[in-house]
Amino acid sequence: MNSFYQEIANQHQNLLILPPKKLIHHFIDELFCVLFSTTSKSLGNITIIEGKFTELEIQFNELVLDFAPESEESQWQTKTFFEALPGLHKKVIDDARTIFAKDPAAKTLEEVLYSYPVFFAIAIYRFSHQLWEQDLKLLARTISEYAHIKTSIEIHPGAQIGDDFAIDHGTGIVIGETAVIGNNVQIYQGVTLGALSVKKEEAFIKRHPTIEDNVVIYANSTILGGQTTVGRDSIIGGNVWLTYTVPSNSVVYHKNEMKVKDNNPFPEPIFYSI
Repeated sequence: MNSFYQEIANQHQNLLILPPKKLIHHFIDELFCVLFSTTSKSLGNITIIEGKFTELEIQFNELVLDFAPESEESQWQTKTFFEALPGLHKKVIDDARTIFAKDPAAKTLEEVLYSYPVFFAIAIYRFSHQLWEQDLKLLARTISEYAHIKTSIEIHPGAQIGDDFAIDHGTGIVIGETAVIGNNVQIYQGVTLGALSVKKEEAFIKRHPTIEDNVVIYANSTILGGQTTVGRDSIIGGNVWLTYTVPSNSVVYHKNEMKVKDNNPFPEPIFYSI
């Protein structure tokens, strides 16, 4: 068994020694709770809020030290992230208001903030994207995968998503690293914004589509390719497979035809069009 342990040690000797994932998950849960689940009673006490943020800054700085070992760099990373939080908070609250406005099942804004998995996924995307921009890419990926585990919604932190973003239901959504999404876009469950190719040599080019402003993408549609653009004010119907650009104000849908078999010879095979 000693040789087995030695082999494990040899395999890991050139890898970073990273913190347990549960510490990162705990930080995200605490941050989310302070920003979006704090009671009105607590909000009235500035001292309590300041104390919580001080604790969060200490936790975050300790985490960042594992990803950016230089003390000065970790302090800069922590300062940059927490200075960005007010703007991120506003963006996420605007996302929540958009979800509330578009979802007839949502009875209050508090319901969205407190119980909607899609809101959690969007909020964590906003935080992880900030870290991606700060070049803390491994930490950003770890945080985004936590949201993926909890919600079954996968949003790569490298994706660029505009304001007033809304997801309905959400399960099974995949948004790739180089996807670009404009303002006031709404997507439903099972949507994939993916790549036409998964070749490793294409890692540094735009592989995922661009979705312009005011687009709605309905359930289980797949839009692929870095050169594919969905023009503004378009509607993409359910179950569409799209690999080419469509202009603004388009309506793209999957034409389905149903035949009921009887005693007559079965007709020609059904053709599908997009």
